[in-house]
Amino acid sequence: MANAPRYAIYYAPSSDSALHRFGSTLLGYDAASGDDLPFPDGVTPDWREVTQDPRKYGFHATLKAPTALAEGRTETGLLDACGAFAGRARRIPVIEPVVDAISGFIAVIPGSRSDDLQQLAADCVTEFDAFRAPLSAADRARRKPERLTARQCDHLDQWGYPYVMEEFRFHMTLTGRLSDERRGPIVAQLRERFAAIDLARLPIDRIALFKQADSASRFRIIGSWPLRAA
Repeated sequence: MANAPRYAIYYAPSSDSALHRFGSTLLGYDAASGDDLPFPDGVTPDWREVTQDPRKYGFHATLKAPTALAEGRTETGLLDACGAFAGRARRIPVIEPVVDAISGFIAVIPGSRSDDLQQLAADCVTEFDAFRAPLSAADRARRKPERLTARQCDHLDQWGYPYVMEEFRFHMTLTGRLSDERRGPIVAQLRERFAAIDLARLPIDRIALFKQADSASRFRIIGSWPLRAA
């Protein structure tokens, strides 16, 4: 299982959208095509290092964290389940996206809490959990449970990931963790770039299935489905 493929259910904007181009170009990687991309002009000389961690995952927001498949579950079955999930009518979350710091890194996040978005994320966590392989002792240790709250540890043990349900915070990561001194200027620069795409409202209106073929690979989009509006 150590080098088995991993799958994750993410929000990823449509591959022809300005938001997809914004995030993918900053990361230097397009998870839809699998292509490396040149960084935009004007970024810092060490931008490759600044974006090294999020580049592996592609531009996205986590709804169901990466996992190997449970015994007896297949990629085809997961693809079918994603299609069925997307086809059920629901309220489509709409956020006002902003660029800001979150837990030491920089991301596109909602300007205010969205109950519809919290519900969508919770539904993904619960409804796809049957596809998740049990958390190994090594994977649990990698999450550093000694640094988590009691509630986060409960989520880790129940759902394989600590930041779910009331702990969930939607974010589309743009950088790795940065020092306080570096974060401020980079936030300002990325806000200016984000303003240029003029995105005042963002419907979270689709899900995507990402696959990591092995531990040395980047995640790739292998399926994307629009959500059916109620």
